[in-house]
This record gives sequence, C-alpha cells and structure tokens, in this order.
Amino acid sequence: MEDVDHLAFERNKAQFDVGEMKIVWAGSREGFELSDRISRLVASDPLFRKDDRVMLDRKELFKNTLRKAAHAWKRVIELRLNEQEAYKLRFFVDQPAFTDLHWGMFVPAIQGQGTDEQQQKWLPLAYRMQIIGCYAQTELGHGSNVQGLETTATFDPKTDEFVIHSPTLTSSKWWPGGLGKISTHAVVYARLITDGQDHGVHGFIVQLRSLDDHLPLRGITIGDIGMKFGNAAYNTMDNGVLTFDHVRIPRNQMLMRVSQVTREGKYVHSNVPRQLIYGTMVNVRQKIVADASVALSRAVCIATRYSAVRRQFGSHNGGLETQVIDYKTQQSRLFPLLASAYAFRFVGEWLEWLYTDVTERLQANDFSTLPEAHACTAGLKSLTTTATADGIEECRKLCGGHGYLCSSGLPELFAVYVPACTYEGDNTVLLLQVARHLMKTVSQLGTGNKPVGTTAYMTRLEQLMQYHCDVKKAEDWLKPNVVLQAFEVRAARMSVTCAQNLNKFSNPEEGKFFNRLLTYKLYEIVLVADLFSWYVMVERRVGMRSGFQELAADLVEAAIAHCQLIVVSKFIEKLQQDIPGKGVKQILQVLCSVYALFLLHKHLGDFISTGCIDPKQGSLAGEQLRNLYSQVRPNAIALVDAYNYTDHFLGSILGRYDGNVYPKLYEEAWKDPLNDSVVPDGFKEYIQPMLKQQLRNARL
Repeated sequence: MEDVDHLAFERNKAQFDVGEMKIVWAGSREGFELSDRISRLVASDPLFRKDDRVMLDRKELFKNTLRKAAHAWKRVIELRLNEQEAYKLRFFVDQPAFTDLHWGMFVPAIQGQGTDEQQQKWLPLAYRMQIIGCYAQTELGHGSNVQGLETTATFDPKTDEFVIHSPTLTSSKWWPGGLGKISTHAVVYARLITDGQDHGVHGFIVQLRSLDDHLPLRGITIGDIGMKFGNAAYNTMDNGVLTFDHVRIPRNQMLMRVSQVTREGKYVHSNVPRQLIYGTMVNVRQKIVADASVALSRAVCIATRYSAVRRQFGSHNGGLETQVIDYKTQQSRLFPLLASAYAFRFVGEWLEWLYTDVTERLQANDFSTLPEAHACTAGLKSLTTTATADGIEECRKLCGGHGYLCSSGLPELFAVYVPACTYEGDNTVLLLQVARHLMKTVSQLGTGNKPVGTTAYMTRLEQLMQYHCDVKKAEDWLKPNVVLQAFEVRAARMSVTCAQNLNKFSNPEEGKFFNRLLTYKLYEIVLVADLFSWYVMVERRVGMRSGFQELAADLVEAAIAHCQLIVVSKFIEKLQQDIPGKGVKQILQVLCSVYALFLLHKHLGDFISTGCIDPKQGSLAGEQLRNLYSQVRPNAIALVDAYNYTDHFLGSILGRYDGNVYPKLYEEAWKDPLNDSVVPDGFKEYIQPMLKQQLRNARL
C-alpha cells in the first residue's frame, strides 16, 4: 500500500523555507548534515529499535541497554567515527546508559582535574573503553550541599596511600549513573584528611571492580538503587549505591591538577589556578540547556502534529469535525511552548559561545567573566529545565487521553527528562546563587565596578528606575526595544527591591555578615557550598533567621526575572543576524514576540506591581499575543518539521511524520503481552470461581 502523508495539507500552508529553517535549528549547514546523517543511520539499524522497551521487565530492559551500548561502540569503531559523530550516535540511540556518564562526567573530570601524567595514564584507557567510569559525588545524605559530603580519604604516610571510607550510612554514594552494575572505575569525591586536618572535598580515581571477572574489589559494596519513575525511561540506567570499608588507593590517584598531597603528607597547591576546573561545570550546564531545547521540541513536535490530526466537535451537516489545533485554547497552551523550544535553542547557542570565551580567558589567567558565566549557566539551567519538564507534561495533556499511552512517547520522555531539574544543581538552589550574584551586582553599583555581560543593563539603573512604558496600541508590543526595556525594568526593579529589603536587617551583626558574603568570589562557593550552607552559617553567627533566608522566595523571583530577560534578549540578538531563506526571519520574529509576550502575560503581576507597565498596556500585550497565534497557526507543522527528527528518535505514534495515527495506535495495542492470550492467566483461579459462585442468602 502506498504511503500517504496525512499532514501534507498542513505542510503546504508553510510561509517560510523549511529547509533553511532546519539549518537555523541545527546551528549551521554542517551541523544539520551531521545530525541528519547520523540520525538516519541509527533509525535504519534494527538493533537500535526502541518501540518495545516499555514492555520489558527491568532485567531485560537493562540487558537491552547493554546490547545497544555495545552495538553503538562497534559502529563507532567500524565507521571510524570522530568524537562529534560518536556523540551524535549515542544521542540518537536515545537510551540513557552508563556511557552517558563515562563520556559526559568521568572523562571530563580527569581532563579538567587530572595532571598531565594522570591524563596520559587514564584517558587512553577511557577513550578505548578499556575501563568504564562514572562520577561518584552525590551521597545518600547530601546532594546539593557538596560541602557536607561525608566520605573520607585519609592519607597514610606509612604506605603512601589514601584510605577511602564510608563512615556512616548517609555517606553511601547514591545515584551515580553507571555505578550500579557496569562501571569499573569512578571519580569519587571525598573529604581529604592529612595528619588529622580536613582539607575539604577532592576527587580520587578509584577502581571498583575487577577487570577480569567484574566482581567488586575488597572493601567495596556496590549495587543498583532500584526502579525509578516511569516505564522504561531512566530505568535503563544503573544508578548505584556504593560504600567503602577502608579501601586503599595509591596517592597518585588523587586528582592533583590544582592541589596535591606530597609523599610526606603535606597538602600543597600547584601553580595551576584553581578557577580552571570550574570551566567543567559551565560546560556541563550549557549542555543541559541545549538538551532542554531538544526535549521540549520533541514534546512540542508530538503535540503539534497530533493536534493537527485530531478532530473533535464543530461538525455541521455530517462534515468534518474541527482540528484541535484550531481551537484558541489549544493554541494558547501549545504555541508558547513551540516558541520556547526555539528560544532555548538560541540561548543554548549563546551559552556554547560563552563557554568557549570563558575557557580561552581562563587559559590566559583572565578570571573576570567567570562569576558571570556561573550565574548565567546556573540560572539558565534552572529556568530551561523547569520550563521543559512542565512543558512536556503540558504537551501530554494537549494530546488528551491518548497522550497517556506509552506509545505516545510522552510519558517516557517526561520520566527520562524530569531528573534534569535536580541533577547538576537543584533548580531552586541555583536560582538563589543567581540571586546572590544579582545582590552583589546591585551592592557594587557606584563603586567603579561596572556590571558586565548579562547584568550590563544595571549600569542604566537610574534610567530604568524612572522608566515609563509608552505603549499606546497592541502593535507597539512588536517593537523589540519596547519588549526588551520592559523586561530590563522588571528585572532591575525586582533586584533593587530585594537589595533594599536585605538592608533592613534588624540585627547589625547579621548585616555585616551578609555584606562579607558578598565579598566572596562566586566560583569559590559554587562547588564547595550551596546557599543552604550559608543559611546555617548565618544562623550560627547571629542566632536568628537571616534576611537572605527570609527573602528567599522573593530572591528566586528576581532571579527568574533576570534569567527570562537573558533568554528574551538572546532571541532578539539572534534576529539581528543575517538569516537567509524566504520568510524564515519573519516567522522567527513572530515566535520571539510570542515567547516574550507569553512571559509578560504569565508574570503580569510582576510587570504591573513594579510599575513597568499599567493594566491597560498589559491588556494590549494579551491582545497582541492572540493576534500572533493566528500567524503561527499556518506554519505550526512546518516549524516542528524543521527540527528534522526521525520517527525513530521521536518514538511516538501520535507524532508520526505522516500523521497516520489511528491505524498505528490500533496495531500497537495488539502487541501488548497481555494480548498474547485471549483468556488471561489467572482467570480460572480467581475470576471463574467468582462468576460460578452460587449466591445463597446474599444481600446485595
């Protein structure tokens, strides 16, 4: 039977060049060609099929993961793929696996924190996967609070070894991916102790399992922490638990690029600036922001295509019912998510540039942009992952009852994605770190320290505090400078209000302590202590609740306002570039306005209460937003086609490229193991006796 494109009539409505938009989404023509080639390579390989994984039990699911990981590595070798191609291959296989942590955390940790000698020893083994590593930082009792980790690494000068030990139940390493069943080695974070002195948390390379029989080495207890949320989803990953009972490792397995322990047991710092290692965190978080745009765009693609296929109500005289995507309630929920996916894509591109810039500066011993880079990546990681997790769930709801089926792809996508709100920094804690950066920026205004980068708008604080929006009609909200100024004013005024409230400390000692906190460099805190630790320190010093703690909710809101300003401003900056292709820039301008005005509408209370705009101007923004939805509507299918996702990668019957949803849903239902037999197992034992029972003297 000939394939029919049930969405062809929608694709024909596009008012822009879809091919050129694919290149914009990919970031470059080379990027598009790479992704297109590798995604199709994976999709055409039957060993990478994934439509059956939600029906596998945990053991079979995990074995399935190992099979795919081994096959992926085989293809990398056979095809002689370079590092970028190999990364894309693992990405499009689309199954969380131990390899994610090996390549994403273990290898970068050694690259960033190992000496030249350590890198020469360990990296060739890791690159050839002759050892498999993970990143063992989080413990049962501590996650965000790295300063509170309990695992110890005590130096024994008699044997020139470190003794790695788990002194308490809560010091058990808990959650590291790849640890539970596969990793042979780990970068373990533990408190370094020499001659009875605690030097804080450092990294150590520790072998966990024998390279011969894969059994745990002496003193090591290791296993999987159990099933996680959702069918299949992140259950393909062996998140582990690990405890040490006085495990000895050679002294040279401490990662010593920045600080070392000598043969005599003396703790010393190298001449390598310790700030260099913090570039790794910036890199990891910018990748998380890029991943957010992918995850959200997948959900939006599914929901948009299905909204065009699904028809409900509105038929007259036996005619066709109305496409769900034509309902304004559907558009007002779906199109802002479509715009958000593009917004996150472009801010992710900018973060990639920022990471490169910061890295080059660090290597030249220029640390001036590091605090700014940390604040940006921390805040945007929090903002984008929260919005994406909420957006995936909203897309599931937008697909009605069928969105609840595993075959829709949305339940598994949600379950795989939501951990991103917690790992690499709890989202609320990260926003408080951003808030601290903002409070420091405000406190230094007028001192000669000019705000830079994304806080540069603070240099115009006097102007922003006196600003009055001059929007007179709905179309005025289409002007980028009008939108940008409104977001700048909102962010600036919310930050200033928080700073003013923090200065109303009732205890003078507390005020002094807070001011001293502002003198610390951000990079000295982000890896060592989170803000919860600060609260504890403040409470110990002044014996009362700190203003920072009291105002934490307001500070989070100020941080969100600042981060949303960054995303809006980077979308606007993207549109100032030369973007080829018929209608491409025009539809991106529409999406930019949708994203900004949706945020303005959602946070209208902020904009009005800070005096940025008046209620009438807020109403005009809502009116313009509705007009923009009408402009998105004919382009919706083409905009999600521009993601260029294969049906294999989407993993959704509802999101099929050809829109042939209902026959495929029907076919898929019969594949469920429960349908292997007409009469289910257990019927004769439990149900038949119930049906055959003789009801005597029963009162029903």
